[in-house]
Amino acid sequence: MTRQRYIALLRGINVGRAKRIAMADLRQLVGELGCTEVRTLLNSGNVVFNAPCQAPAALAALIQDALVVKLGVAARVMVLVSDELDRIVAANPLLPVANDHARLLVFAFSDPGAAALLAPLAALDWAPEQLAVADLAAYLWCPAGVLDSKIAVAMGKLLGDGMTSRNWNTVCKLQALCAGTVKD
Repeated sequence: MTRQRYIALLRGINVGRAKRIAMADLRQLVGELGCTEVRTLLNSGNVVFNAPCQAPAALAALIQDALVVKLGVAARVMVLVSDELDRIVAANPLLPVANDHARLLVFAFSDPGAAALLAPLAALDWAPEQLAVADLAAYLWCPAGVLDSKIAVAMGKLLGDGMTSRNWNTVCKLQALCAGTVKD
């Protein structure tokens, strides 16, 4: 059976004392689901792995259910195919203005309707913040940081907990991990 490289992004784990998951436990859990070459990045729920070709949403549901059953943690999971991550990286229109990649956020979409919901926000002037919306992701430049971001608040009201973000540094590290050019 053909295998493919995937990225799982868990939302809201290891923030404060709630939803604590050791990355070794997360790697083991994903491995027990039949995935191979499982790697984690940082302590925030970034997992790169190989699995038989299937719909990312099906993999997300499988991991999400296993988190509850095996680790007792309820967390949203989003799964991307590595090619989708490559397209997200290539499509980032905010790189020329973002001089601090820790404050350049990427919100990958699991819901195909998310881009249409966010498009009106991208048309507004949020200076000095900027929002760009593409097919697979939204890109948010928040020079004052995400905690002070008016756009992030508006996005949260529109999409609720159905979104998760990673900063540009993490996105690039995930891409390199998928390509096998860095160690976890």
